[in-house]
Amino acid sequence: MKYKKIVTIAIVACVLCIGIYYIVYSATVISIDQEKLYQIVYVVDGDTFNVKIGSHEIRVRMLGIDTPETVDPRKPAQCYGNEASDQTKELLSGRQVRLKLNPNREEKDKYGRYLAYVYRDDNLFVNEFLLENGFAREYTYGKSYMLQKEFREIENKAKTENIGLWSTCAQVIK
Repeated sequence: MKYKKIVTIAIVACVLCIGIYYIVYSATVISIDQEKLYQIVYVVDGDTFNVKIGSHEIRVRMLGIDTPETVDPRKPAQCYGNEASDQTKELLSGRQVRLKLNPNREEKDKYGRYLAYVYRDDNLFVNEFLLENGFAREYTYGKSYMLQKEFREIENKAKTENIGLWSTCAQVIK
């Protein structure tokens, strides 16, 4: 009987410690210096990646674009998803980036990912590159963003010229 009480107390203590750690860690405010370069840690897919900021690793979602999905375990990769993911890995792996937040818009999406325009260490504007080359489409979630008009024009040009996913997947893109 004493053994069960000790085990129960130990389990409750562990759960409390994990909960407290999670609350403290998730409440940590990460400050992004928009002029500083941050090291890419991991590319998740065509529009999402992790960077190191101080002692923290954060997830970033490129603002204003959407690439076909590849990482949802419940579904097969979408048309041109692997190509988009591979292109982003090629563009960002081993590189550093500057993250530009959009003024007057939320910093994070509903999944806790920071929303940013991404500039590689050689000043390549990654969001724009992916749109121009048909690896992404323009994407507006909620409020409009600073470069929405320009991104829609870039997407329309890629569509008109049948570049990338627009030559392969136009019939399945809604």
